[in-house]
Amino acid sequence: MAAKPKTIDEYLAGVNDEQRAALQKLRKIIKTIVPKAEECINYGVAAFRLDGQPIAGFGASANHCTYFPMSGATVARLKANLKDYETSKGAIRFPTDQPLPIALVRKLIKARIAENAERLKAKS
Repeated sequence: MAAKPKTIDEYLAGVNDEQRAALQKLRKIIKTIVPKAEECINYGVAAFRLDGQPIAGFGASANHCTYFPMSGATVARLKANLKDYETSKGAIRFPTDQPLPIALVRKLIKARIAENAERLKAKS
């Protein structure tokens, strides 16, 4: 049994070449949008945290790649923007050869950061 990945590089080493290329591109986009985000592994997938709060993640499955906005509310809020993708409460699936557009990733991340800020404000 393979060891669980502890870094995004270790996670990506365990996926096929096509998925790795698609996910590396997504990783670069996320780092460009949120350069201060910290890479981590969260719930067994590659993820990013900002100020200790999860803001984005991604993974590979047998037939697709998945973007995780780390919140079902984010998927629900941006449902109209996601009409071209298969979604579930907390995931957006996309074909390896059709990566998510930068503008969509930016919207997803900004929505998640705003959601985290609202939640922290409510706690104060």
